[in-house]
Amino acid sequence: MTIRRRTIVYDGPGGPFEGVFAWDDAAGATRPGVLVVPNVLGQKEADNAVAERLAAAGWPALACDVYGQGKRTVRGPDQGRYMAELNADRALLRDRLAASLAALAAQDEVAADRCAAIGFCFGGKAVLDMARAGLAVRGVVSLHGLFDPPPYASVTPIAAKVLVCHGWDDPLAPPDAVTGLAAELTAAGADWQLLAHGHAGHAFTDRAVPKGDGGFGFDANADRRSHAALIAFLEEVLG
Repeated sequence: MTIRRRTIVYDGPGGPFEGVFAWDDAAGATRPGVLVVPNVLGQKEADNAVAERLAAAGWPALACDVYGQGKRTVRGPDQGRYMAELNADRALLRDRLAASLAALAAQDEVAADRCAAIGFCFGGKAVLDMARAGLAVRGVVSLHGLFDPPPYASVTPIAAKVLVCHGWDDPLAPPDAVTGLAAELTAAGADWQLLAHGHAGHAFTDRAVPKGDGGFGFDANADRRSHAALIAFLEEVLG
């Protein structure tokens, strides 16, 4: 096994965009691919590490960019400025996700018709939008994502299988938002499942966010269990 990475610059609305693709150079034949959609901060090394971890598990992965080349933030009062632009234009988010998926599918190592997407925080919302919009993914995994639906109509039925890994104490997605998502996915005919982690909150996979009061921060149990569920889900939908 030899995990490699390369930087990919690709086009899309408001682009160019810059992501990092990771793959196992010893894998040989094309393999199903996974799109990794970052959290509020945008594309960064932590997402590249996730892509490498997926590549080591057998799925070449693209840690994508939905903000635009050079548009990144850091923790602080202004961390959500690029996210806010896309929250205000979910159709633009959808189209940038479609461009990112096309960039993944275009890689020689990827079986273009066998892709999935995972996302964290804002990225968790984004991958749910991919399923809602009928983009060509076999499954999506939302990790401590946000659940408010976009203003455009979802496809019916939703063909992509859906796994939601949720920290039950997440103040950004309280219980009524969770049951609202369940009702939405059920009405849309989706094959969905929910893994709710007790005593965990928002950003439970993010080691850079210490666990504290207010329902935010890394939780080792939720991180480990959600990763195991993610791997089992990808094995089911991608093989």
